[in-house]
Amino acid sequence: MSKYILAIESSCDETSMSIVKNGHIEISTVTLSQMDIHANYGGVVPEIASRNHIENITLVYEELLKKSKMNINDIDYIAVTYAPGLSGSLLVGIQFAKTLSFVYNKPLIKVHHIAGHIYANRLFGEFKFPLLALVVSGGHTDIIKMTGHYKFDYLGSTVDDAIGEAYDKVARIIGLSYPGGPGIDKISKMGKHTYNLPTPMDDDSYNFSFSGLKSATINLVHNEKQRGNEINKEDLARSFQEVAINIIVKKVVKALKESKLKQLVVAGGVSANTYLRCRLKEECDKLGVELLIPDIKYCTDNAAMIGCAAYYAKDNGNITDLNLNAISQEKLI
Repeated sequence: MSKYILAIESSCDETSMSIVKNGHIEISTVTLSQMDIHANYGGVVPEIASRNHIENITLVYEELLKKSKMNINDIDYIAVTYAPGLSGSLLVGIQFAKTLSFVYNKPLIKVHHIAGHIYANRLFGEFKFPLLALVVSGGHTDIIKMTGHYKFDYLGSTVDDAIGEAYDKVARIIGLSYPGGPGIDKISKMGKHTYNLPTPMDDDSYNFSFSGLKSATINLVHNEKQRGNEINKEDLARSFQEVAINIIVKKVVKALKESKLKQLVVAGGVSANTYLRCRLKEECDKLGVELLIPDIKYCTDNAAMIGCAAYYAKDNGNITDLNLNAISQEKLI
């Protein structure tokens, strides 16, 4: 029997709702982004984000039902992101989800944001367990083994800055707008790897560290300016991107070989990076590993991914009650 889930995602600066059928069929999604607002500040301002969620969430809900040509009585479950994220932003989505659950007597499913990113891949293919998941975003750089649906085993994580945060900081120092990842990715195609930057945490673990690479890049720019030298932005972007991405690819390949896994799913905002996608495809082709990466628009935050994850979360004990609260930091377990 088909199950329809109305999912809500508001963990950062996107107000998004989606209706997903059976965990892999997107019926309709509506997303209002605040990116243009926060670009003026060089990053997301939590108070502004939560205020905009409050203003937008009812409009998004009404537009979703109109666009999908469905009504709330057609929905079997309500799902919502509860962690991790900005507390104020999460609370807006959670309160709206709890209201729908209470008023219309619909079971409520709590979904971890990172699980959502991973399950965005279900829109594009089947999961073949055991598999390896790579999560790359502004707050996360994780290698996770999955032995079944909603069963996560961390092999490694970032010990400090995540890859996306490093991109944003480097972009800012060379004069690119927020978010920095797309800008660096774009101009790097016009540059050459000419700057000598340190390879971060090049060891036998599956962990990552990007704070040293970020600091080295920023210091290089400052030192060159003090000497009166002009930085070649395209070359620096190319140098930074290749060093940062290549260490990720190296550790993913190591995990695939040692665990003898035959499927890699990639998730998170940085999975939109063209160099990362190209390098992973090259290596997976060599290893005979199936690669799943969402279309670009599903790499960033969206409610369709939450609806996909919720379908499997409900069978993992993630049906919750009206006491559900926001958790700003929580590891996916």
